[in-house]
Amino acid sequence: MAQKGSSYKRVKRKKNALIHVLVILTFIAAGAGIYFVFSRVVPSAEKVPKVSALYELWEIGDYEAVYSAAVRILELHPLQNTALAFRGYSAYYLSLAQTDTLMTEMYLDDAIISLRNALRDARPAAQGQLKFMLGKAYYQKNRFAGYHYYADLAVRYLDEAFYGGYTAPDMAEYRGLAYASLGMIDESITAFTEALMLNPTDMLLAAIGEQYYRQGDYLQAQQYLFRAIQSSEDELLMLKCRNTLGNIYIIEDNLAEAEREFNTILEKDPDYADAYYNLGVIYEKQGDLVKARAEWRKALKVQVNHPETRQKLNS
Repeated sequence: MAQKGSSYKRVKRKKNALIHVLVILTFIAAGAGIYFVFSRVVPSAEKVPKVSALYELWEIGDYEAVYSAAVRILELHPLQNTALAFRGYSAYYLSLAQTDTLMTEMYLDDAIISLRNALRDARPAAQGQLKFMLGKAYYQKNRFAGYHYYADLAVRYLDEAFYGGYTAPDMAEYRGLAYASLGMIDESITAFTEALMLNPTDMLLAAIGEQYYRQGDYLQAQQYLFRAIQSSEDELLMLKCRNTLGNIYIIEDNLAEAEREFNTILEKDPDYADAYYNLGVIYEKQGDLVKARAEWRKALKVQVNHPETRQKLNS
């Protein structure tokens, strides 16, 4: 009987020992699992780049590497101001390099969010650049909006940067573009003219000419549009300038010159819907509705949803 009791105790001790081992192994496995998950969610200090690396990568213009490094830093330190700023800057420049509209908008949204967060706790000396970049990001975002939802924000932050004393080579140009998108014609002309004095380009000449056209100052508009055509090697820009010139000639009832401009456009680009539409307008003014409707049908053939043409043909 004593032997049976002794044997029972030995078995019980073995079971207890086995249970202890299983418990220890369970804790070890659970700990390893927690570490694995945690290490996937929160990077270890060794894997996170130093903030100084952002400056080094920025100097060589590697925006993808800057963006990636900033994201990794922010995973561990979500409010790190320098990382937020660099994430915003790099996301903005990456947006400009995209050919996919969805990717462009994704990077622009990321840039705007990051820059706004960086601006909250930024040193006064850094606020000008952050506001300038934020204004540029809102201007680009506005280009993809159905209506000008973001133009006012572009103007706001660009103006705050400008009046706060921040300077940049393309400050005046972007202020002009932002004003133009908001319909602030006088302000856009002033800003574009300032930009032209710093860096005369065909694009700025065309932009100023377009704004004078919208303002109704056709003499000034023609002067800038002529200069843009003479100095430009950009075929699309020249065609756009000629189209605006043709519209001015129609308004001035100089129909022969207008027709010449639109025919010149179609010689360069047979699929330019606005030129067909405007030729139709010329023939309509001359009382030849048959020729006018023929030109409008050509416009719809190359651009099925041309709104002005549809309105003419449906009237």
